[in-house]
Amino acid sequence: MSETATPLFDRVAIVGIGLIGSSLARALTHYGVARRVVCADRSPEHCAKAVELGIVERATTDLAEALEGAELVILATPVGAFAEVGEALGPLLRPGMIVTDVGSVKQAVLRDIGPHIPDGVHLIPGHPVAGTEHSGPEAGFATLFQGRWCIVTPPPGANEAAVDKVVELWRRIGSTVELMDANHHDRVLAITSHLPHLIAYTIVGTASDLEDDTKSEVIKFSAGGFRDFTRIAASDPVMWRDVFLNNREAVLEILQRFTEDLTALQRAIRWGEGQQLQDHFTKTRAIRRGIIDAKQA
Repeated sequence: MSETATPLFDRVAIVGIGLIGSSLARALTHYGVARRVVCADRSPEHCAKAVELGIVERATTDLAEALEGAELVILATPVGAFAEVGEALGPLLRPGMIVTDVGSVKQAVLRDIGPHIPDGVHLIPGHPVAGTEHSGPEAGFATLFQGRWCIVTPPPGANEAAVDKVVELWRRIGSTVELMDANHHDRVLAITSHLPHLIAYTIVGTASDLEDDTKSEVIKFSAGGFRDFTRIAASDPVMWRDVFLNNREAVLEILQRFTEDLTALQRAIRWGEGQQLQDHFTKTRAIRRGIIDAKQA
């Protein structure tokens, strides 16, 4: 869409102004999706930085002040804060408002935010599959969502007009949108995002437990593979703690399957089964090519 397109919203309130929240604030303004963007964050330092950077019109630690006059509320806090945020949010919502989010566990949104949504307010959860290892309001940028997927998971019976507006928001800032059931979303992300982060944290943790002389060499001679793992493992620890605790069933199911596959590879290495290893690597190589073809790498 053109940056001069008619805005979808007059005023948007973003709750949480970290990497995703600040990127959204920039994108909503840059692409003309909202006339005014304000934010609420519990950190006065983050609020001050957001105003200093000029990415929001106003930033406040007062949730009620941020929501005043807002047509759309975007929750960009860690998933673990949703229950607390939902309780505070509920009394401030007015009929006609839309509430969405950017969390990577969607059933948690329905569980922790859903009960606090009053009649006439539309909860339309969403998840932009985008990010970097950096955090804080200064880490955001308007083009973060360009060419990336955003998965929108409206609950049964959701208002169609509200769904359409949330979908159009993500499309205008460059995302390709997919509608999906919340439970299915959490199972898919357990394998495509959550498990890889768990593995990365584990590998880097294993390296940190090595004796000092070996550890220094690991850092000095890090090849591409280990560098990639350290990048992933540098992601916000609070966010990922909350992801694993709130998507535990799906993550544990996928982790069990991964463990079984890892045991099979361990056996092949031990017994010198070269053909089995080669067949496995050939099959998985095709996945990487598919990701590149889909322009997700």
